[in-house]
Amino acid sequence: MKHPTETDALGEFLISARSLAEYRAIFELTDTDLRGRRVLDCPGGAASFAAEAAALGARVTAADPIYARPAAELRELARSETERGSAYAGAHQGRYRWDFYDDPDHLQAVRLSAATRFGTDLTAHPDRYVAAQLPALPFHDNSFDLTLSSHLLFTYADRLDADFHLAALLEFSRVTHGETRLYPLVDHTGRHQDDLVAHLRNELHDKGIPTTLRPTHYEFHHGATTMLVLQPNQN
Repeated sequence: MKHPTETDALGEFLISARSLAEYRAIFELTDTDLRGRRVLDCPGGAASFAAEAAALGARVTAADPIYARPAAELRELARSETERGSAYAGAHQGRYRWDFYDDPDHLQAVRLSAATRFGTDLTAHPDRYVAAQLPALPFHDNSFDLTLSSHLLFTYADRLDADFHLAALLEFSRVTHGETRLYPLVDHTGRHQDDLVAHLRNELHDKGIPTTLRPTHYEFHHGATTMLVLQPNQN
């Protein structure tokens, strides 16, 4: 596995372990958004969101190709990837705002706690974790009331092209009866993807899928205070 250096290269796709508190901040989630709702988290990574939101009454499905791996391997991967991501953030501290996490050590502590809860829930409730890879998901139309997607689309715009982004967004629209919320709209170096966002919004509009840009109070990359929201398809 590649490790971060003092360059801008993050290396491989990072498997992140985020908590419910982070999801609430990122996606402006309320208890009403979650309680009794069918929620898709894609990609789910090593987040504890599925476990924590389920405890509030949400019916969460996390989808990610990594779930094809054995549980023991995933638990170890969640920890090593958390350490890799924290090391990268620590090596590029000026790229981020630290209001939410205080410092890289606190960031790592939050993520390691989430990774541990993920590992426990993966063993206790494996049905919540579906091995699936965008842009083709193994779910029926309108399977979910809400879809959440963070830190894949736009984050890796250096290796996922516009066609991939559009196909993924159309797939989210297909499987989601209500809203799809996506964050951030910057790449992993903090570069804003305004042109890509505008292109995708135009394409979705032409296909009958309304979109909005909605503010979020979460800001880790400087200026990343907006999420893209897809409304139900009007066709």
